[in-house]
Amino acid sequence: TLGHLDPLDRSQDSSVVNKFQQKYWKTKQTFIRVTGKKEDEHVVASDANLDAKLEVFHSIQKTCMELLKVIEQYQRRICLLSQEENDLGRFLRSQGSQDKSRAGKIMQASGKALCFSSQQRMALRMPLCRLYQEVETFRYRAISDTWLTVSRMEQSRTEYRGALLWMKDVSQELDPDTQKQMEKFRKVQAQVRSTKASFDKLKNDVCQKVDLLGASRCNLLSHVLTTYQVSVSCSHLFYT
Repeated sequence: TLGHLDPLDRSQDSSVVNKFQQKYWKTKQTFIRVTGKKEDEHVVASDANLDAKLEVFHSIQKTCMELLKVIEQYQRRICLLSQEENDLGRFLRSQGSQDKSRAGKIMQASGKALCFSSQQRMALRMPLCRLYQEVETFRYRAISDTWLTVSRMEQSRTEYRGALLWMKDVSQELDPDTQKQMEKFRKVQAQVRSTKASFDKLKNDVCQKVDLLGASRCNLLSHVLTTYQVSVSCSHLFYT
């Protein structure tokens, strides 16, 4: 029994029990979150700003993936359309060269225009490729870095809320006149303070990184899309 242990052994035993209890309440909080059970509304409300930032982050994640898929489809279709235009243009030029009438000249002119249109359309691929590369790099670096911080924050949030559950449980059985129970309460209270400090720091990190992520994406798209816009404008000048 603990009564027969020296102070060092009792301290080590108490530490093991304390760690076991921390894991228990953390696991219970994880279960509550995963199963969608109702949590303390005041605790949930205190994270409203953080949860709003997380929605922005998840939106950036999702829309970047969707943008990459759209760019891939757009490039494939540009290539297919350009190939069809070029084939038709070459056919018209070939047939027109064999026809000495006015219709032959029209076919040659139309074929030449279609071949040039095909080249202009293919010119859009270079800025699109750059856009794809920039967005992909942004996703692999900036979004992944933010995701790692979000993951650490969620881990810390689970530990903090687990500690709150533990303190609530201890408080319900607390007898201020019992020294042993007061010591246990103080230990749990210290655990709550420790986990809250870690969570608050990571929460602040997440909010700052999400704000920076949103601003960085706007700057990225504004810069890269300028080249694409110029290419499209050149194509429109040709068609008009």
